[in-house]
Amino acid sequence: MSIIISLFLIGISLSMDTFSISLSIGSFNISKRKILIFSLMVGIMHFFMPIIGNILGEKIVNFLNIKVNILLGLILLLIGIEMVISLFSKEKDNFDLSVINMFLVSISVSLDSFSTGLGLSAITDNVIMAGFIFSMCAGLITYLGLLIGKYSSKVLGIYGNIFGIVLLFILGIMHLFA
Repeated sequence: MSIIISLFLIGISLSMDTFSISLSIGSFNISKRKILIFSLMVGIMHFFMPIIGNILGEKIVNFLNIKVNILLGLILLLIGIEMVISLFSKEKDNFDLSVINMFLVSISVSLDSFSTGLGLSAITDNVIMAGFIFSMCAGLITYLGLLIGKYSSKVLGIYGNIFGIVLLFILGIMHLFA
């Protein structure tokens, strides 16, 4: 039972960056369909990334010598730039959260799940259960973040969008220099 509680706490902590980004994206009043699709994508990525991380382990990290934080930071900054362009464009209807953008954001916010998967076997032997718990936490927290962002954008108007963009840039910069 304590392992399940530990996995839920890890799942919630892995979902906090997703929540922040979801608040930002939700402030651009995306459709209910895209909210559901994006939440499912994030949940699916949070299921598979720790499993892949557990299977491939340190081999990939050592071979490619990648810094996960830098990759995440760059993606967040690029999305922030796209949001700024969308905010100031003439045809300002909605931020275009395309399937490709959803996929890239889903992968980028799930990279911490991948690195968690590297040491997951030290916590539990049931990696599938851990992935399922991480998936549930991430999907639900993403959904809540998008809904809260959507509501705050109606209440705060353009200031909510600007707050979302600033938050995205702060997160991107923090990940670049972490």
